[in-house]
Order: sequence, then structure tokens, then C-alpha cells
Amino acid sequence: MKSEYAAKGYFVVKGLFSKDELQKLRSVVLAFHASWQQKNASFYAENAVNSAYLTGREHLDEAGRKQLFRFIGSSRLMDIANSFMNRPPAFMNTQLFFDPVNKLQKNYWHRDPQYHLSVEQQQAALAGPDVAHFRVPLVDEPGIELIPGSHKRWDTNEELEVRLEHNGRKNYHDLSGGVKVALAAGDLLVFSANMIHRGLYGQDRLSLDILLCEPEPGLVKFADDACLPSREIIKTLEHSAAFESTIHLKAIAK
Repeated sequence: MKSEYAAKGYFVVKGLFSKDELQKLRSVVLAFHASWQQKNASFYAENAVNSAYLTGREHLDEAGRKQLFRFIGSSRLMDIANSFMNRPPAFMNTQLFFDPVNKLQKNYWHRDPQYHLSVEQQQAALAGPDVAHFRVPLVDEPGIELIPGSHKRWDTNEELEVRLEHNGRKNYHDLSGGVKVALAAGDLLVFSANMIHRGLYGQDRLSLDILLCEPEPGLVKFADDACLPSREIIKTLEHSAAFESTIHLKAIAK
């Protein structure tokens, strides 16, 4: 996994989670999704393709939050994270990916940092600390399209024009280097947030993403305090180090 991630920026572990595990996780995720849709009805109907902050209190009760924390802090997930990340990871966020309501809505190529960094900063970030998505599809889905190796190199002219919509190009135009990775329920896809990628819509996709990062104050600042576990919950986790790292780094930054 480590060599594959270093070279390509992603890897897939097939069939990591059982049907029973997915059923329990799916019930919590659907409870969150139903509440989120109700409170974000306009955004959901217009152009949403994801939501975030699943471990917060707004949309889930304490039982649901505890279940998510235990899933994230499980030995199985954290052992994989520790096997390839350069340093023991910190918890950053959770996201839920779904199909847009508008079936004609296009997917789009992007690097995650482009939404808060300048082009020059995006380029510099390729040599900096990493953020990784741990994607758990809850149903079989088309998956994601990636540009392998782009987590460590800057865009080609074609990629930059499409991603940033320069010279008449659109961010949904096909890229010659794209590799499609289909996912089945129970798989785990791990990919770098720095790499050029786009989601593939269809089959009523429903994927939980857990974002883990290297323990850097500049990254954990994006972690919402309301989405972190209490000390009581931390004591119940198989692996709590990622949460504790975030809590510690946020505390010393205040």
C-alpha cells in the first residue's frame, strides 16, 4: 500500500468491510443524510454533491455519533492509515458523497486545496504535508476518476486549463490521463486530497469519506471542534490517537 500510494496517490482495499458492518454504518449515515437534506433543502436541490461534519451534533444523536467515532477509530482503519502515512495521522473531517438531484449536472476535475489556496500555493502544497481521503462506498457505485501521480506533480497544460476552466475549457471535460476506479460496497479507497480527481455520478452513490492528515496546525485548523469526540467517547475507541492529536494541536494553537 505504501509504495502504491507513493507512486500513484491512491490504492483500493477490496471487500474490507462486511455486509453487517455496512448495514450498521449505513443506518447512521442515512439518519444524518435525512436531517441534512431537510435543513439544506434548497442547496441539495440546486447543486449539492456532498455534505460534511457527520460527527457533529446537528444531525445525529449521541448513539449515532459514537458509532461513527468507533468506526473511524477502529484498528482496521487506523492500521491502514499508519501503514502508509509519513507520520501518525490526525483527524480532519468527514464527508458524505451522493448524486446530484439534477441528473444533467456535470462532475468536475479539481484538487481539494484549490478552494482555499492560490495557484502558487497549490503548487507549493504538493511538497507539503498530506491529507488523505478514506472513502467507504455504502453501495456499489461508478467510483472516482483520478490522474495517477498528480499528487506529487503539477498540472500539465491540458489539466490546468480544464481544472481552472481557462481558454474555453470546462472543468467537466475529459482528461487524457484519467483512470476510472469503480467501487463496490465494502471496499476502501484511499487517495490524496492533493491529486487531480473527480467523482463519477450514478447508481445512487453514497460514500462516506474520512479525512485524515499529517499532524500539522495548518491542517487541523479545518477540523470543527463540534465534530471531535468527548473524553468519555475517546476512552471507548480502539485507536484514539488521531482524535487526540487533533485536539492537542488545536488546543496549543489557541
